[in-house]
Amino acid sequence: MTGVHFLDARGPEGMRIYAIGDTHGHLELLAEMHARIAQEIIRDRPADWRIIHLGDLVDRGPDSRGVIEFLIAATARDSRNIVLTGNHDVGFLDFLANPDPEGLFARFGGVETASSYGVSLGLDNVTSLQASHAQLVRSVPESHVRFLRGLPYSASFGDFFFCHAGVRPEVPLERQDPQDLIWIRKEFLNYPGLHPKVVIHGHTPQAEPEVMANRVNVDTGVYYSGALSAFVIDGADKRLISVARPVSGRQ
Repeated sequence: MTGVHFLDARGPEGMRIYAIGDTHGHLELLAEMHARIAQEIIRDRPADWRIIHLGDLVDRGPDSRGVIEFLIAATARDSRNIVLTGNHDVGFLDFLANPDPEGLFARFGGVETASSYGVSLGLDNVTSLQASHAQLVRSVPESHVRFLRGLPYSASFGDFFFCHAGVRPEVPLERQDPQDLIWIRKEFLNYPGLHPKVVIHGHTPQAEPEVMANRVNVDTGVYYSGALSAFVIDGADKRLISVARPVSGRQ
């Protein structure tokens, strides 16, 4: 299978693309990133643009509800704002449908997500779990559920393929399993060969963005590092940008 090397990859002519890593409920940083991008677009006046969010909108951070509302408004205002789903976003929907105390949502940041909807998630016993789950179901607007359910798993522009976690090596991009697109790690991260397109992803937090021959990882662990990163493509030009806040400790 032939592939595209990062150094040779190009975006569509005349289109600037911003790919933003995992947000995890950090509305203030997402808003700051969008403000920075807006300034660049006003300054540089690209012929066209896209802002792609690579999933994991919710969990761990303080304002998952605010992030969803922000992105609902952004996509309604301009369809060039694109939001992909991540495993935590699917996990949130799964919990609303079936409150599993051992599932992703309950174990990895769902308490903070529930809190952003004004609900104290009870995980100590079945009674408190059922009661707080019922309260959460009532508190999450149907518009939020519809938005999350409707998120695509991937997008593709020029020589780049965008998804949350990565792709199954040597499987055509159009035949990727959605579960791989939001969950895969080892088989994808350790694959040395080229893919049909350079994969832009998040899901696996790193201290700094990873730029490899076959992929770019822009998940910089915002929930503990305080840094939200994005990868920018403008024709053959590629660069990284980030916004950050001081962090006193892990959330």
